[in-house]
Amino acid sequence: MARLEILEFPDPRLRTVAKPVTGFDDALKQLLADMAETMYAEKGIGLAATQVDVHRQLLVLDVSESRDCLRVYINPELLQQDGQEISEEGCLSVPGFYAEVPRAQRVRVRAYHADGSDFEETLEGLHAICLQHEIDHLRGKLFVDYLSPLKRRMVQKKLQKQKRYAPQPAAVL
Repeated sequence: MARLEILEFPDPRLRTVAKPVTGFDDALKQLLADMAETMYAEKGIGLAATQVDVHRQLLVLDVSESRDCLRVYINPELLQQDGQEISEEGCLSVPGFYAEVPRAQRVRVRAYHADGSDFEETLEGLHAICLQHEIDHLRGKLFVDYLSPLKRRMVQKKLQKQKRYAPQPAAVL
C-alpha cells in the first residue's frame, strides 16, 4: 500500500467531475486500499478519488470511533434525501478550516462494492453527512462552495499564506 498526495484547495483539479468506474479489477482494489491508508494516516473520515487526482467515482469512509469500519462506495448515486441539518465540516483538501454546511439528515444511496456487486442502503447522521460531502467531491464541489464568496476568498488566502510560510524540507546533497 502507499500513501497518496491529497490535492489542496484551490487546486483546479479538485473541480474535475469524476467519471463512472467501469472495471472492477485488482488495480481498483489497490487504489481503494491506498486511499484508505491515506485517509487513516491523515486522520480523515472520508476521501474521494478526486482528492488524490484520480477522477473516477469512488470513495472510502470510516466514521466509526474505533476506525475499523471502512466503507467503499463506487459510482454512488443518491436516490433519496430527507430532512436537513447543519453541521460543521472540515476537509482534507482544505486543511485547518471548518464551516457549517447544510446537508440532508437521511439519504438513500445505491453504489457498488469493490467486487462489482451493487447495494442500496439508508444512512443517517455523520455517515450520511460524510457520504454527501464525498459525493460533492466527485461532482467537483467542495464544502467551501457553500460559503459566501468573501469567506471562500479568505480561506483561499489563508491557505496560500500557510503554504508560503510552511517549513521547507532540507536540501539533499
